[in-house]
Amino acid sequence: MKSRFKWLATLVALFTCLGIGANFSLNEVNAKKDDGTLKVAMEANYQPYNWTQTNNANGAVPIEGSKEYANGYDVKIAKIIGQKLHRKVEVVKTEWDGLLPALTSGKADLIIAGMSPTAEREKAINFSKPYRNSTFVVITKINSRYANAKKLTDFKGAKLTAQQGTFHYDLIKQLKGAKRQPAMRDFAAMRQSLISGTIDGYVAEDTESTSFKMVDPDIKSIPVSKMAGFHATKEESVTSIGIAKPNKALLKSVNQILAAIPQAKRVRLMTEAVKQQPKTDNDKKGKKAKSEPWLVSMWRQYGGMILNGIGMTLLLASVGTIAGFFIGLAVGIVRTIPTPTTGGKRWLLKFVNWLLSVYIEIFRGTPMMVQAAVIYYGIAQFWHLNIDRTVAALIIVSINTGAYLAEIIRGGIISTPEGQFEAASALGMTHNQRMWHIILPQAIKNCLPSITNEFIVNIKDTSVLSIISVSELFFVGSTIASQTFKFFPTYLTISAIYLILTFTITRIFNLIEKHLQGSKNYNLMANQVQVGTPKDMEAKN
Repeated sequence: MKSRFKWLATLVALFTCLGIGANFSLNEVNAKKDDGTLKVAMEANYQPYNWTQTNNANGAVPIEGSKEYANGYDVKIAKIIGQKLHRKVEVVKTEWDGLLPALTSGKADLIIAGMSPTAEREKAINFSKPYRNSTFVVITKINSRYANAKKLTDFKGAKLTAQQGTFHYDLIKQLKGAKRQPAMRDFAAMRQSLISGTIDGYVAEDTESTSFKMVDPDIKSIPVSKMAGFHATKEESVTSIGIAKPNKALLKSVNQILAAIPQAKRVRLMTEAVKQQPKTDNDKKGKKAKSEPWLVSMWRQYGGMILNGIGMTLLLASVGTIAGFFIGLAVGIVRTIPTPTTGGKRWLLKFVNWLLSVYIEIFRGTPMMVQAAVIYYGIAQFWHLNIDRTVAALIIVSINTGAYLAEIIRGGIISTPEGQFEAASALGMTHNQRMWHIILPQAIKNCLPSITNEFIVNIKDTSVLSIISVSELFFVGSTIASQTFKFFPTYLTISAIYLILTFTITRIFNLIEKHLQGSKNYNLMANQVQVGTPKDMEAKN
């Protein structure tokens, strides 16, 4: 029995070591808000408005909770505002769908992300005066049958899309006969879809076509804004800064600062942003870079980001599985407590079991992505508790894992032969003694394959936490793909890393499981006749 507990301790120690080993990524854990910091929400993935880079070159500003930096036209505008307000700019990197929740929950002070002040958005937040005017284009391949479109009806039959959550998607309706495809999450996805041929084009602003053409000369932009019959409101044709409705003073200050920025300076800032955006195969002078394997080039430029992503993934998976194991162990034990004889205790146990059943059903019955959005943004918005995204992610993975492991461990407990319960009771053991000394060691050993599987699932499922912009491996891979436009090789590399992680963890737990099983060639209190084989018995006869 002591041997089994020894290996159980080894298992816990392994989880702990994995968590400590990944601790270098825990630099995100800093929930205290600095009043001297201007937190600006943006995708940091929409060139030339904003993008992510690995250093602070060209005046880039730090991204909250990471070792990366953001730059672009939006960042340059944010720096002017921060300088006038005497506040240091820090970017809150989040997906497009998370911009409004980040602002309304207080996790960001401003949204500067090329966002148009539509009537629907103005119901939720306030907008500043415009800081840039735009025209609309359809971006397609230069050899596309729609590349020479002159009027709106020329797009008949074209498979077109736009970014999810933007009015660009509604503009496709004006292109008579065009086939609207499902909206996509970001411009990186649309660029890849266009390159791969799954769509014929997408609707965007003119700055997107300028940015895209710098890295892919085989695309063409068609200015639909100039075509007869096309209509876009003034609000849809400008980009403004989003500010939370209660923050009237900040809105007034931002409008005053924007009014002092001349149009010539705004044009110069955008020109600089286009020139400074991340390059792929060309150097700063536009000459072809030295030929080297893409994988080598990626690791040389983004190796640090990938290692940080691996560390964060291991941290979330290991800590989440450890905490989830103990949550599941506690819940599993409580749900197998025998029904008390006294009325008060019996009703109390029923109530506790009901609460635990609700917990299990909720967290097993809803996606982790939804749980992440509700916990991270909901708590901040309704209870005004600004939880750091890494802390929130650890809580989410832990309670989600606990819900699954609770039923696994409960199944392991009730599957223990009834005779062992009866034998322990005959020896005078209490329920707690039976559980600790007899039942749990066997139940945990039997549940180890399922616990291992849950750990593997957590390594992969942390990718859904990109909804709250946790810089785990998948989120980092998406950033790299959007910067390099090498989608297939990037995601293939990320897949290989996931496979290496899961394969290694599986083999480690297989060794632990083998040791926990112990020797199978033994028989307690057996004599020579009992352990002999049939052939041995025949020889003796």
